[in-house]
Amino acid sequence: MAKGKKSIYAAIIGNALISVTKFIAAGITGSSAMLSESVHSLVDTGNGGLLLLGLRLGRRPADETHPFGYGKEVYFWTLLVAMLIFAGGGGVSLYEGIQHIRNPTPTGDPAVAFVVLGLAFVFEGAAWAVAWREFRLVRGRETTWQAIRHGKDPTAYAVLLEDSAAMAGILVAAIGIGAAHQLEMPVLDGVASVIIGLILATVALVLVGETRGLLVGESARAPLVEGIRSLAEQDKAVVDVVRLLSMHVGPDDVLVNLDLRFERELNAVEVAEAVKRLEGRIKTTFPQVRYLFVEVASITGRRERT
Repeated sequence: MAKGKKSIYAAIIGNALISVTKFIAAGITGSSAMLSESVHSLVDTGNGGLLLLGLRLGRRPADETHPFGYGKEVYFWTLLVAMLIFAGGGGVSLYEGIQHIRNPTPTGDPAVAFVVLGLAFVFEGAAWAVAWREFRLVRGRETTWQAIRHGKDPTAYAVLLEDSAAMAGILVAAIGIGAAHQLEMPVLDGVASVIIGLILATVALVLVGETRGLLVGESARAPLVEGIRSLAEQDKAVVDVVRLLSMHVGPDDVLVNLDLRFERELNAVEVAEAVKRLEGRIKTTFPQVRYLFVEVASITGRRERT
């Protein structure tokens, strides 16, 4: 299933501790940016729990009501996480920032805020490092953006995006609080909160876009599709691959439908043996192909499903 459990656990523990200290600092300083960061960390803590829930539910075996399993649970819960980041993190930050811009109030001594933000950056950095190491294992030779766009396991990059947004938010909060204090312009604290909200909203929209495609039903990646096509075309009994359809029913579970045209002189037994042989080769070469259906078409165009 998914490979990012370690990064999820690291993110949950780190964000839970960080959110408590940030709320305390926000109460002491009255900083809008610090409050936004507090809410952000709290939301991220809950999001980690939702991702773990999705992984657990997605491991349930197939049954009569869900013959292709529950792998898409991961996609649903990741979509919910994206919505919470948008509303709970981005929305609250934008609201707090706008309110502080409209009614700016001086903040207290920023020393406490800087200490908390410094510690938070260290903790978030440690969690980010774990998420980055796990992401690199599935990224391969692709760029980070390509791996996100083409990835079929959103948990592999959801935590990385959250942690990246968290570190960016901490830097923005520190700059906003420092500038507001030094320049005696408390409105800058509200501006920082708005920027944090926009960062979170951007991350949420990326996750929504990627997860939506997976929920609707995305095909397998090109190397797998072309690999299956090549195996079929190399079989001596196959004349042509008429059609090859694929869809991810989970991060590591792929459904494939092959429409093949076989040599005309083959009888039913020989065609059945060819299909069995090809199924074995495909599932051995590509173990992620969990469900494989073959439609047999003779030269005359008649089709039978096996």
